[in-house]
Amino acid sequence: MNMDVVTADVIGDIALVLGASSLLGALARRIGQPTVVGQIAAGIILGPSLLGRLPGDPMAHLFTSKAVPYISVIAQIAVVIFMFGVGYEIDLRSVRNHRRPVSLISVGAMLVPLILGCAIALGVQNLGTFHGQHTDGRSFVLFFGVATSITALPVLAAIVRERGIAGTPVGDIATAAAGFMDVSAWLVLAAALIGTNAAGSRPWLETVLLLAGFVAVMVLVVRPVIKRWILRPGAVVSSAVPVALVLAAAGAWATASLGLHPIFGAFVAGLVMPKPEGAPDADVLRSMEQTGGLLLPLFFVVTGLTTNLGALRAPDVALLAVILVCAIGGKAVAGYAMARLGGLDTRKSAMIGALVNTRGLTELIALNVGFSAGIIDGRLFTVLVLMALITTAMTGPLITSIDRRYGEAPALRTPHPAAVPGARDIA
Repeated sequence: MNMDVVTADVIGDIALVLGASSLLGALARRIGQPTVVGQIAAGIILGPSLLGRLPGDPMAHLFTSKAVPYISVIAQIAVVIFMFGVGYEIDLRSVRNHRRPVSLISVGAMLVPLILGCAIALGVQNLGTFHGQHTDGRSFVLFFGVATSITALPVLAAIVRERGIAGTPVGDIATAAAGFMDVSAWLVLAAALIGTNAAGSRPWLETVLLLAGFVAVMVLVVRPVIKRWILRPGAVVSSAVPVALVLAAAGAWATASLGLHPIFGAFVAGLVMPKPEGAPDADVLRSMEQTGGLLLPLFFVVTGLTTNLGALRAPDVALLAVILVCAIGGKAVAGYAMARLGGLDTRKSAMIGALVNTRGLTELIALNVGFSAGIIDGRLFTVLVLMALITTAMTGPLITSIDRRYGEAPALRTPHPAAVPGARDIA
């Protein structure tokens, strides 16, 4: 197959993916779900779960073995840009007025599901029913803990804006706690990858030291230099957007060179990117959302090509039920309990518990990292994708139910000034 044919296949696949994702994303919004729910469904439909089961296997003809690697590269670029935006959007200023509840929720709603997930992993190891290359080791236990404890900050922020609670104590506390939990989750995931396929042949201690050195350089050297450069009068680069793109790409390249996934470098780059007056630059945030959001549907179809619902067995469904109980109980129940302990009333605590339970694209990114590193196999990947889809889809109905339970109608939607309609929903 020559390059012209491969190029044509890739372009055709992109058109198909963007069209299907746009349609199902719009349908998801119609029924009160985040766009990401429809886009995950589109990826699953275009994969072996549905399209691959039709006569003649149209999936194999549409997504050829030559085209898929190019689609995967484009999808990874979109994820790098997305993860930069996640790091850049984390605003620690909202912690100041709510230190106690934010601290309690961040610790409790992270540690409880992390511990429960690790316990599930130990049970799965004893059963020996899954066959990832690192299923028997420390990496599998840590990864499973991360998979059950992640909160999707971007989709949480989108729901907060849509429900009209941005700037309220509930919105601020949930968003700040999700930011802290995201940072913690990525650190644990980085530790889980050490010693796996993703880390290459470098000794784990050397990888840890190099990663610590990278973070130190980014915080102590890169951040001050960029801040001085973009804020000085008469700067050569009048917009911070090109600087953000270069920083995201350079950070991703650095961690990839260290044997870790590019998302870690992009996330750290977003954290250290200077923010004028302490708040994210609206132009930078909007540009990163537009660029990443346009191509992120390709990531969902790459995920869908790995997700095969038809391969699940009865024990897998039972495991999914156990994971859902632990993931939802560990997040929503622990989030509620910690919020109450932090002094919030019943309604606010219930809202926060529902919000921190959402996982969305952030979970899928982590799952793809674990799968590519050989930590989990295809069946377990499918089970965890279903967990991410279910916990994301239940957030909206839970919030509506809480509003009705306490006699309040769902709040009107008030879009965030830095948001682009339909762009941030993709998270």
